[in-house]
Amino acid sequence: MMVDQGGPIGRADVLRIACLEDDPMQSTLLQEWLQGAGYVCRAFAAADAFIRELRQESYDLLIMDWELPQSSGLEVLDWNIPVLFLTHRDSEQDIVEALELGADDFLSKPISQPIALARVRALARRNARISGRRGVLELGHFRLERESKTLLYQGEDRGLTEKEFQLVWILFCNVGRLLSRDHLLETVWGVGPGLMTRTVDTHMSRLRRKLGLLPENGWRLKAVYHQGYRLEQLSTGI
Repeated sequence: MMVDQGGPIGRADVLRIACLEDDPMQSTLLQEWLQGAGYVCRAFAAADAFIRELRQESYDLLIMDWELPQSSGLEVLDWNIPVLFLTHRDSEQDIVEALELGADDFLSKPISQPIALARVRALARRNARISGRRGVLELGHFRLERESKTLLYQGEDRGLTEKEFQLVWILFCNVGRLLSRDHLLETVWGVGPGLMTRTVDTHMSRLRRKLGLLPENGWRLKAVYHQGYRLEQLSTGI
């Protein structure tokens, strides 16, 4: 598991991976390998269930068999989530097509455990938005320092609590992505899905006020009805 020098912040450190593979044996192996390496992995055998899950939950990395049973697989490449393709199609033309359409990496079957895990680690290193594991995030006038759990705005410490910092770290690592309430409860509070509570909404309202995450300031912290929250950057440099 990728952990920055500043140390982990609870369960928010765990890389969440969704895997689409219709071969049961290959799917089981991948899940065992990834979970054994410390990642959270959920496996899917059908494309429709996979797509539904991605519309409802937040994942950091997708591993997909290009030979999907119900769709081409290329439609997810514009979802702004790193994608590792697994496929028997290893011609030069196939590889070029996948990479030009936005795939982040390409692995030919049969795959081995060391190579698969090395590719996942490489993607985590290359993609800063995979849960912001560099220890410092800078967006506009905001600077988040993970080791000290400090958020600075134009150099001024905004005095966040630990839970507030964990929430804002996840939001800033996932600008533009919908984060479900269940995901936020699980990663910040360690609470299982389905709990009826206003805790997330209360904290989000407080962060919106504390940090000025409003359209007039170039940001929007948007509540998506019955789903979760999305932080949107409306103007760069703010």
